[in-house]
Amino acid sequence: MASENEPAAPPGINTKVPSPARVYDYWLGGKDNFAVDREAAEAFIKVFPGIITGVRMNRAFLGRAVAYLVGEGVRQFLDIGTGLPTADNTHEVAQRLAPESRVVYVDNDPVVLLHAASLMTSTPEGASDYIQADLREPDKILEGAARTLDFSRPVAVSLLQILQFIPDEADPWRLIRTIMDPMASGSYLVVSQPTLDVMGDTISDAADTYNSRLPDNQTTVRTRAEILRFFDGLELVEPGLVELQQWRPGPGVKPADNQIPALAGVGKKP
Repeated sequence: MASENEPAAPPGINTKVPSPARVYDYWLGGKDNFAVDREAAEAFIKVFPGIITGVRMNRAFLGRAVAYLVGEGVRQFLDIGTGLPTADNTHEVAQRLAPESRVVYVDNDPVVLLHAASLMTSTPEGASDYIQADLREPDKILEGAARTLDFSRPVAVSLLQILQFIPDEADPWRLIRTIMDPMASGSYLVVSQPTLDVMGDTISDAADTYNSRLPDNQTTVRTRAEILRFFDGLELVEPGLVELQQWRPGPGVKPADNQIPALAGVGKKP
């Protein structure tokens, strides 16, 4: 039940149905969620308590990947499936290292749109924009992103913990190819996705719980081989497709002892 202190929902926001972005916000310790989101999030936690560590590892992977890409000379980023703003968003990490970086965010959740202003606080030298669109609308994404990004120069396209919401029948592999095709040589694809290859039974049960709570946003957990297909035609950056915490953790930093049932990788377009 919602507490008496539950904030009023903004117009157009349905608080009777949980939202993936708001559930994720709750796992990250955010406050932009409602009772229905917290109930769904807690039900998932009961099946897989490691989700809290997992979402934080995913956020840390984002920061490491962006820092790596800036170091490789990338100054343009297309962040699809942005989620609600939190600490160290893509533009903050990139522009802290290279103020001239240009970032475009994409999400289909109306609650994220309400917070888009905080995603567009760019440095004077750079730029930041937001597109309200679904990954299933690649042409809309490309058209909107072209207002800010120059596709004749390298772009880093990131899809972190979003591809599981695209079922196999919608062919997420084709959607990625459509988005990557116009990108210049030297562009990158950054992906993280839950996997059946780590803690398979637990993650399957957790996915079933999630899907029962969010019937309009079903999640598809994939094998390593299926996730690897997202990088077809690209050159995987070392250490390849690995658990979130194992992707370039940094000198002197030990990956978490516990397993994270999600894989992450970065691929470069030749």
